[in-house]
Amino acid sequence: MKARSAMNPTVAPRGASIPEVEHHTAEVNGTTLHYVSAGDAGAPAVLLLHGFPESWWAFHKLIPLLSSRLRVFAVDLRGFGDSAVAEEDFTSATAADDVHALIDTLGVGPVHVVGQDIAGGTLYRLATDHRHNVRSITAVEMGLAGFGLEAFGDITHGGSWHIGALAAPGIARMLFTGRERELLETWAFPSMTAVTGSIGAADVEEFTRGYSREGGWNGAVGLYRSMLAEGEDFRSRSATPLKVPALAIGGFGGRFTATTLEQVVAGPVTHVELEGVGHYVALEAPERMAAAILEFVTGLDA
Repeated sequence: MKARSAMNPTVAPRGASIPEVEHHTAEVNGTTLHYVSAGDAGAPAVLLLHGFPESWWAFHKLIPLLSSRLRVFAVDLRGFGDSAVAEEDFTSATAADDVHALIDTLGVGPVHVVGQDIAGGTLYRLATDHRHNVRSITAVEMGLAGFGLEAFGDITHGGSWHIGALAAPGIARMLFTGRERELLETWAFPSMTAVTGSIGAADVEEFTRGYSREGGWNGAVGLYRSMLAEGEDFRSRSATPLKVPALAIGGFGGRFTATTLEQVVAGPVTHVELEGVGHYVALEAPERMAAAILEFVTGLDA
């Protein structure tokens, strides 16, 4: 189906950009989402969902590699980047409804959906609640509540402190406001990156810009709070496995992403593990990530 992106006219970028993309805003589900588009409107459509602490800019190296053969959309989830700030009761369920409404507005469904990191809950809800909008799923360094993801919040067994800090009411605003750049530049990216030089000062500046807004942490807070609360729901959903083609791409998480998908998807999961790559796969190894996605997606559409 041909994209109807003319429904959402192009806008000037507020921050960083690349020549290959056009910027748009869409009024959907009671909010304003910012997204970028690239590629031929007649090509198979892929929608990219970023993780934390990111925005659509997480894919700026990946998009030119995909757009030669695919119609590519990358969205700032509600509360991130240049999309509207999220309300304090924001959840992954709201994010999934936002993305569903965006796909309908674009008129490109069903789409190949790529989600990474904390976007996992949004991706899984989208695929289970709006199956007709999803052609395939690709999970990148991604887990799901109810299937082991909560363990990453257990600092006594190697988990990360930031999960509890973001999920606790008011803590992110109190501790991180005014320290956004320092947090990303000295902790978030260095601690989970394996490819030296793959994330530079300009990248940190662009990601910092979104979190520095008033209420700029609400999106991340909502997704992490959801992560600690939706395990029972997701286990219940998994009783009816998803009948959707699935690809798992692992960096330093190894086979964790594939193991997660195998518990919620009916069919076999294609697994690609990228050796020597950290958590931020699209920024650290865009060529290898693009090759895996193109082989998977074009194989399905062939």
